[in-house]
Amino acid sequence: MFSFRYKLFIFFIGSLLFSGQLKAQLPDGFVYVEDIIPDIGVKLSYYSHYNFVGDTIDGYRANKLILTRETAIALAKVQSYLQSQNLCLIVFDGYRPQAAVDHFVRWANDLNDTLMKSVFYPEVEKQYLFRDGYIASKSGHSRGSTLDLGLINGNTGELIDMGTIFDFFGEASGVNYLNLTNSQIKNRQILQEAMKRFGFRNYPMEWWHFTLRNEPFPETYFDFPVE
Repeated sequence: MFSFRYKLFIFFIGSLLFSGQLKAQLPDGFVYVEDIIPDIGVKLSYYSHYNFVGDTIDGYRANKLILTRETAIALAKVQSYLQSQNLCLIVFDGYRPQAAVDHFVRWANDLNDTLMKSVFYPEVEKQYLFRDGYIASKSGHSRGSTLDLGLINGNTGELIDMGTIFDFFGEASGVNYLNLTNSQIKNRQILQEAMKRFGFRNYPMEWWHFTLRNEPFPETYFDFPVE
């Protein structure tokens, strides 16, 4: 017979697992960002069906933002800086397992699967996603110091309009694209300035994509799950 204490322990562990409070052991150098920035917005697109594939992506088992410790610390400075302007960060993706990248590659090679084309790549033919740099067999995200993010209103929690949705494959996502409203251009500039101020560099084709300068694992691509 199991003791009462043992049963209570099992019940407690089960409750933590169910609630998502029991976190996986991360490799050295990685952190759960909520432990450093408790108030950061996290909405991982690849843990949902609303993304360019139209399905949850391999390796994403929870809406948990994981980054290298250095990246999370730098991001905390960005968040604090933006809060003085009544803005907050919302992150769409951070560390990305290699298994997820492999999932993207398989999807990209299936030219008949265009479920989300009208939303995410209406003007780009799927067969050219590799050529045009939207899909690759390796991603900086898998090194743990690259992330995709936007801004939200500090009072209402509403997304700030950046001119396109996250992961829109097209010219309009480029940082230097100017066929936008003055407000949209200004919003992009606010994000760019804040991220660059605290040590991040941008990928010019995507207004949302940033990598920490002097990242700690520049040559290592990890494959542990997001959970």
